[in-house]
Amino acid sequence: MITFGVEEEYLLVDPETLLPVPLVQEVRATASLTPIADAREVQDELLQAQIEVATPVCTGLEEVGGHLLRLRHAVASAAQAHGCRIAISATAPVRDVLPVPVTSTARYLRMRGEARLLVDEQLICGMHVHVGIPDPETGVAVLNRLRVWLPTLLAMSANGPLWDGRDTGFASWRTIIFGRWPVSGPPPHFAGFADYEARADELVDSGLIPDRGQLYWQARLSERYPTIEVRCCDVQLEADDAVMLAGVVRGLAATAIAEEKAGVAPTPCRPEILQAATWHAARHGMGGTLMEPGGRLRSSGDVLCALLRHIRPALEESGDFREVSSLIHRLLRHGTSADRQRRALAETGLPAVAALITAGATAG
Repeated sequence: MITFGVEEEYLLVDPETLLPVPLVQEVRATASLTPIADAREVQDELLQAQIEVATPVCTGLEEVGGHLLRLRHAVASAAQAHGCRIAISATAPVRDVLPVPVTSTARYLRMRGEARLLVDEQLICGMHVHVGIPDPETGVAVLNRLRVWLPTLLAMSANGPLWDGRDTGFASWRTIIFGRWPVSGPPPHFAGFADYEARADELVDSGLIPDRGQLYWQARLSERYPTIEVRCCDVQLEADDAVMLAGVVRGLAATAIAEEKAGVAPTPCRPEILQAATWHAARHGMGGTLMEPGGRLRSSGDVLCALLRHIRPALEESGDFREVSSLIHRLLRHGTSADRQRRALAETGLPAVAALITAGATAG
């Protein structure tokens, strides 16, 4: 069984104004003292109004869902104890005039010195899925095959339409903000692990980026764990949707490994097409068309059906097909988290958005 795990980032906000509040150290300390979470599972982030949780290594979807609900509850309870709330949104719907302070680590302070306004605007939250790989060579092969599906994963996960109190016109404004870093967006195709290493080393050795932590590709080899890390998804309102995406990512990885062993050639995709498809997915979410791996635009529903067909054997082998397919069909019926935020904004404005995005700590 291929192991996997999930990391989620949340915003800490004032319950009345929805403005971000710099209370990560207090909230993290309180959450780590609870009997349902520990210090390894709750971490700070770049800005002091962000907090991150990480599940243990899991083998099943029910484990992922259970851990996410547990950690959401621990962090939400700790936040409430300090007079704030966690907001489960990929972007801060509103911001204060003054920027949120940076977390005081040497790396984060250096980043702020190099890219002040960009760091100030990193009030964004993603979801990262780690999938275990047997070796780095296999990991690179998985990246090469999975990259064509990253725009689809992004569209499915869209949960960041609001910024500065208004609709940006994008389903995932987080993707646009994060895409301004030097090394970001979809990963290139690599000739193998040696090529991956050489290109990563060249970026660091040239001085263009300070360290490998700033290889912000939407999918990459993890520097800490024997995993690939898929980073394109927005954080999800509900844990069920995070479980769905984790299941899809593991299914894509398992399918890629099986195809590599069978000698099936990866689907080619020019980098400019993949970059444009990423922008298109961030703009429209599931509300129109998506790029299929062959490079053509088709209806979002057709592309999701193609995705499900592609990974069905892997999902059936892991016992995940029934749950993942049911959640994908729910997504097609009800829309993304971004659609829900927009509906809330249209109904009664920001108070409804606030109620929506701060309610997900215990939503299943």
